[in-house]
Formats: sequence, C-alpha cells, structure tokens
Amino acid sequence: MASHAVDVHVGARLRQRRTLLGMSQTKLGDSVALTFQQIQKYERGSNRMGSSRLYEFAKVLDVPVSYFFDEMPAKAQAAKPAPGRGRKGFGEAGTAFVPEMEKDPLIKRETLELVRAYYKIREPGVRGGVAKMIKALAAAASMPTAKKTRKASSARR
Repeated sequence: MASHAVDVHVGARLRQRRTLLGMSQTKLGDSVALTFQQIQKYERGSNRMGSSRLYEFAKVLDVPVSYFFDEMPAKAQAAKPAPGRGRKGFGEAGTAFVPEMEKDPLIKRETLELVRAYYKIREPGVRGGVAKMIKALAAAASMPTAKKTRKASSARR
C-alpha cells in the first residue's frame, strides 16, 4: 500500500528535526525504545505513528507536536478518508509519495548540516558576515553568463 501524504510529511519533519539536532536514527530510536529501522519507516512515511508516539518524538526533539504538521502541503491536507477500508467509513486512502517533498531543499541533509554549522558560529558579527557572503555568492551564481563576463571585465579596468 502506498504511503499517505500526511504520514510522509510528518516523517519528513521528524527527519528534518532529528538531522538538525545532529541526532542519529539509532540515538532517536534508543530514546523512545525503538530500532533505527522503525525510525527509518516513520521518516519515509511507510509506517503510520500513533499520537502517543508522536508526543514522545516531540518531547525528545524539543518541539511542540504541531511542529510535525507545520508547512503541510495542500495536497496532503486534501487527502480524504477512504470508505470501505476496515470499519465502514474509517481508514484513509493511500496516496503516492509526494514528489514535491523529495525536491524540498529544506529537508536535504546538506541544508540541515549547513544550518547546524552556521549556528555553531557563536559571534553574531561573524555569522552575519557569513550570511552576507552566501547571499552574494548566490546572487553571482544566478547571473546569466554574459552579465558575469561583462561585470568581470569591467572590474579589471
């Protein structure tokens, strides 16, 4: 059965927070008496988690339970219960993995490691300088090649 879009979103938020804290799946699993394989299943959205489990994760990761539902895509919010599964009127339709989630740069390991490293810089002035430099690099990298060439040649004069 395909994962439900809400389970995929909640799992992605679980992974995002765990990674941001620099916590391994094993360490998170140990803190709530689960194996790292079970954490993997939750993070992929292939296993649905109960409210008490979600509450445990929120405590360990130091976030409110609502954190896991923040920024939920409209597609996940629109998922409807599927009648006829289990007891009449109960259950939810399986929804294919939300491809937008895979492309979201905010849940990529690289992004989370960068943010974690950024906040390890204790000096606010230095951190501000790093942010300014990254913005300048991004702006320069997004310029069309012709503009970059003209700018570089005018700078040499």
